[in-house]
This record gives sequence, structure tokens and C-alpha cells, in this order.
Amino acid sequence: MWSFDTIPHRELMQSVSRRIVDRNVLRLIKMWLKTPVEERDEDGKRRMSGGKRSTCGTPQGGVASPLLANVYMNRFLKYWRSSGRDRAYQAQVVSYADDFVILSRGHAEEAREFAGQVMTKLGLTLNEEKTSVRNAREERFDFLGYSFGPHHYRKDGHWYLGASPSKKSVQRLKQRVGEILVPGNQAPWPKVRDQLNSLLRGWSSYFSYGTRLIAYRAADNHVQHGVRRFLRRRHKVKSQGTRRFSDEVVFNELGVLRLRRVHLGPLPTAAK
Repeated sequence: MWSFDTIPHRELMQSVSRRIVDRNVLRLIKMWLKTPVEERDEDGKRRMSGGKRSTCGTPQGGVASPLLANVYMNRFLKYWRSSGRDRAYQAQVVSYADDFVILSRGHAEEAREFAGQVMTKLGLTLNEEKTSVRNAREERFDFLGYSFGPHHYRKDGHWYLGASPSKKSVQRLKQRVGEILVPGNQAPWPKVRDQLNSLLRGWSSYFSYGTRLIAYRAADNHVQHGVRRFLRRRHKVKSQGTRRFSDEVVFNELGVLRLRRVHLGPLPTAAK
């Protein structure tokens, strides 16, 4: 992974101008790159970045930053291919915005060293804390929310190479569910339910590849317990609410989307 903060403006605009000839659009992009941005550090203190004198970096969180990152990252990809490193290292680069992985057969250390050298020439800096070499047949690595590598088949224990939602992705989903089911949410239940279903449907659409039943089950359990706590407070139920807001009630009567049902597909219809 590399940082948006180090993209040099001059070289970036050269890359952009090869694709855009409208001077007004190029001028707007230049102005946007010079926009001052207010941020907060880990201690909560405000600090300003960017501004007219800045010569590198794109605004963190800016809607155009991932697109511009991909445009500039293309320099690295073109050089990787033209220098024949894909053949020499038996490797392929997979990138998205400021994140990328190099899949190599037996030349991982060489590929990493070469990538670091090229990144330096391009004015970019690799995030050393998030850059590592993994043997994908023996250990997993996370990329774009997925965890790739060895997985074990639960029924007989045999292992296979696969992909599944990463633990961080499941945890982020739980946090977002918690943000909807906060005690202060006074919206009518149908609106709360629709918010939940929209979140769950979007998450399951993205994580619709690979081994996902375990992650779906964890999400369902969290949602069921969260909804039960939420409605217990709302209706001032003194008991734990396990009967009144049971699994069947939450996912059927109350209409919350069950991800395991998404995974298994719709129930068969009765023959007429």
C-alpha cells in the first residue's frame, strides 16, 4: 500500500493530460489538488494540509482521489510490463486505488524490492507497516476486504485455497449495524428495518464471492441480538426478550434480511 499524500502534482497532471484535453477540466483538477484540507490527528487536534503551496498529495477522502490514484498507478503498471518483470518474476500485479498485491511464483522478495525502487522513482512511498511477503499456500493475506489463502472445509477438515470476507470486514459491518441500532434512534421500525436491510444487502452483494457462510452466520447472529436489544429498550420489555423477539420473529415477522438465506437462495415454492 502507498499513500495519496505523496503523489507529485506535476507528474500526476502529466498523466491526466494524456487522457483529458479540455483545459477547463484540467484547470479544475489543478485547483482541486491545491484545496486546503482540515484533518484531525490521533489526539483529536486539528491540522491543515494541502493549500496553494502544496506540490504533492491528493485530498484524503476526496471523491476523485481514488480515480487519480489509479491514473498515476498506471505508470507503475506500464513500467512493470514494459520491463518484463511479469515474465521474469512470474508475477501479476492487482491494484485498486492506493492498494495493490503482487502475485509471484518463487520471486516474491525480488518483486517487492523492485516495486519499492520503482515507487521511489515515481515519488511514492510504500507503507512498510502494511507491506509484507506471504506464502499464500500457508498463510492468509487481506486485500479489498477479502481474506485470501488456505481455508479449511468444516465437514472433513481438508484445506483448499480460497477467499472469504476478512475479520476486519465483518467487524466493520457489526459497527455499522450498531450505528443504526443505537438507543437514540427514534425512527419508526419500518425505517430502521429498511436501513438495516439496505446495509446488509449492499454488504452481501460485495461479499458474494468465495467462502462466506461463516461470515454470514456471524453477521446474522449479531443482527439478531442487536435487533432484540434495540426493541427490548424501545418497548420497555423487562425480560431478555428471547421469545418475543426470537430468531423467527426478527427475520420473518419483522422483515430483517437474513444473510444465510441470501447464501442458500430463495426457499422452494410449493407445487400447485
